[in-house]
Amino acid sequence: MTLRAADRARYDRATAQLDAPVAIVDLDAFDANADDLVRRAGGKPIRVASKSVRCRALLERVLAREGFAGIMSFTLAESLWLARSGFDDVLLAYPSADRAGYAELAADPKLAAAVTVMVDDPAQLDLIDAARAGGGEVVRVCLELDTALKLLGGRVRIGARRSPLHSPAQVAEVARAVARRPGFQLVGIMAYEGHVAGVGDAVAGRPLRSRAVRLMQAAARRELAERRAAVVRAVREVVPDLEFVNGGGTGSVQHTAAEDAVTEIAAGSGLYVPRLFDNYTSFRGRPAALFALPVVRRPGVGVVTVLGGGYPASGAPGADRLPVPYLPEGLRYDPQEGAGEVQTPLLGPVADDLLIGDKVWFRHAKAGELCERFDTLRLVEGDAVTATVPTYRGEGHTFL
Repeated sequence: MTLRAADRARYDRATAQLDAPVAIVDLDAFDANADDLVRRAGGKPIRVASKSVRCRALLERVLAREGFAGIMSFTLAESLWLARSGFDDVLLAYPSADRAGYAELAADPKLAAAVTVMVDDPAQLDLIDAARAGGGEVVRVCLELDTALKLLGGRVRIGARRSPLHSPAQVAEVARAVARRPGFQLVGIMAYEGHVAGVGDAVAGRPLRSRAVRLMQAAARRELAERRAAVVRAVREVVPDLEFVNGGGTGSVQHTAAEDAVTEIAAGSGLYVPRLFDNYTSFRGRPAALFALPVVRRPGVGVVTVLGGGYPASGAPGADRLPVPYLPEGLRYDPQEGAGEVQTPLLGPVADDLLIGDKVWFRHAKAGELCERFDTLRLVEGDAVTATVPTYRGEGHTFL
């Protein structure tokens, strides 16, 4: 029996009394992935990206482990909710226009001490000030650095379009704007190198593309390490007691951690290891988050139909954004239908071994987005479900 077949047998036994659709997290794999992230971080703390987990119980579990400290959140409303729930170090990774949230933040000493907001433009400070509604608490601020690799004088750009702050001078100018503005405290710098951390460099069947990605990423790492160090020096001239410099992502943990200027690493997807993280030379994780759909039809030889399945991930549309049929091995989508809204046909000789009511296990393309489809996660240890915990959705929250 292969390891994957053994996993299928375990998951089927663990959920035998549960009707599908059902989502699970294999805690043995989750904990092993957490240990691997800590090993790769080389002693620097890992801030957990909540968008990749979206379950308070699992955030608490990983933050209780040595090597993890703090949360990187994705909306201001989520940040405030987490802070009210007892998480005392929440870095909002994206600028917000949530005026009601800023009013709440500026009026509550506990929230203001726990939450750091993201800024890359003085106009965002204006928005926060206008939203205070009389709240006088000091708002903790982090500046985001644009990590994109620019070539040919800027005519070629590789990397996500995030912050407009690219040079040390640009970041230092906004740092001075924060420092001289009453009611704000600059405490950190963040830089997410998505073109390194979030792009696989070993795509099956595409050796030339994979080599090109590796060459690009090596050049991007060198350029960013030099520029990030210069940015940190420039900002420390304005704010000598800067608390943290955050960088990285699951795919670049060990490379980012090697930079002296970086004090902490961000990672989250590496806990669940969705399908988009199969194509990396830098690490190998264990799939920990899966969902099962039930077989409801057998339309013909070599075909079964499962209920639901149309759970595409965000990003540029493409086949790599679809969940992948994972267990049993050997199933694939019908290219004429793909993953359907309410039913999904699956092809392959192994389909003939599946009966009505059997489960087909899938892996989502990305990590936390799976939790927007399910109210609960069943936590599996060995071949048993040992706990059922709510996702953000199960607690009544869909922050985006």
